Amino acid sequence: MSEPRLILYHKHGTSARTRFLRLAHGGVCGPDALPAGAELGADEAPAVLTHPAMLLRAAEERFHLPRGSLEPDGGFRCSVSDDGETTEVHLAHFTAIDPPFAAVDAEGACFIDLTQARGLPAVELALLRRAYEHVLG
Repeated sequence: MSEPRLILYHKHGTSARTRFLRLAHGGVCGPDALPAGAELGADEAPAVLTHPAMLLRAAEERFHLPRGSLEPDGGFRCSVSDDGETTEVHLAHFTAIDPPFAAVDAEGACFIDLTQARGLPAVELALLRRAYEHVLG
């Protein structure tokens, strides 16, 4: 199993507007881009699951955000596979009322609506669809 990945989003508490973080490498899975041949994994959860805490802390540090700025979305289970290797994909959300636009912009990232994701690779679009369905409940 390779390093787990993370998709970050912000859902506004009042309007429920949901935006996903598009990273500097152009995709929504981080911290690094998925391999070109990655495909959506099987629906069943792997035998061993990793906890996303280290991923969240690393993302907070990367964007110079205070500890606790990100929280995991525990019910989301997804994976991608490439050359027989499975990678867990976790989902987490920003806890602030408004997205931290300046902090992510300083790192070359930006927030996008789902409709702005059209140019992403098919695997990332499939992951975003699952994430969005999860967020909507």
